[in-house]
Amino acid sequence: MTTETTTTPAAAPAAGTPLLEARDVVMRFGGLTAVGGVDLTVNTGEIIGLIGPNGAGKTTFFNCLTGLYVPTEGQVRYQGQLLPPTPHKVTQAGMARTFQNIRLFHNMTVLENVLVGRHTRTKEGIVSAILRGPGYRREEAESRAKALELLEFVGLADKRDMLARNLPYGEQRKLEIARAMASEPGLLLLDEPTAGMNPQETRATEELVFAIRDRGMAVLVIEHDMRFIFNLCDRVAVLVQGKKLVEGDAQTVQSDERVIAAYLGTPMDGAEAGTESTTSTEENQ
Repeated sequence: MTTETTTTPAAAPAAGTPLLEARDVVMRFGGLTAVGGVDLTVNTGEIIGLIGPNGAGKTTFFNCLTGLYVPTEGQVRYQGQLLPPTPHKVTQAGMARTFQNIRLFHNMTVLENVLVGRHTRTKEGIVSAILRGPGYRREEAESRAKALELLEFVGLADKRDMLARNLPYGEQRKLEIARAMASEPGLLLLDEPTAGMNPQETRATEELVFAIRDRGMAVLVIEHDMRFIFNLCDRVAVLVQGKKLVEGDAQTVQSDERVIAAYLGTPMDGAEAGTESTTSTEENQ
């Protein structure tokens, strides 16, 4: 017996076709316009970067895409369908995210944290769970196998029984990514995944994001580390004061005089780009 039916995300379209389409997204808080009519498309197989100064509206825009905020104006579509403005429905549709400030269940084990991410892909209800019927046991075994595979993928399989709070900072970031991936998204949104990391950890995260893309997921990432963004992304969009200033490949963005003036400060070579700062407080928008 089930009490709730979940949906399975539709199969992703062929590479290069639109996956996420945000059109004229506006988010106002009283008299403050935090996001002012932003358009963004993410195609399957792409890694897209979203950059801009602190307070530019990046995290607010993420919140509009993922159901934490209901946009004041505009539409967000995933695989052509309007997204319902609730986080769990967005996750069911096929989008998952991490947060700028790590949000793990610190008193649960590493494995248990990833299993939490499976909840939108399970169908057995509370009665089946209490009775531990065959359907529940089958789903439980499937979820455990999936979680262990993801921990192997991010390099945490040997720490599956450790409490999440005891992981080093960089591994907590990996765990949060594994938990998001447990919902089987077609699009993964990462909010400053390298914040606070040293160069070695940042490089490992870059390799992890490429590996995630190779598994068939598109990735949309907010970051302040310019070297990371320009090495990683197919396209980069720049937000300034809630509006999209420019969008293009790394060379286009780095050479745009408006971006240089508003954000980068000096022209940069993608291979030699410096790091602005990988540590920042969450945008207060």
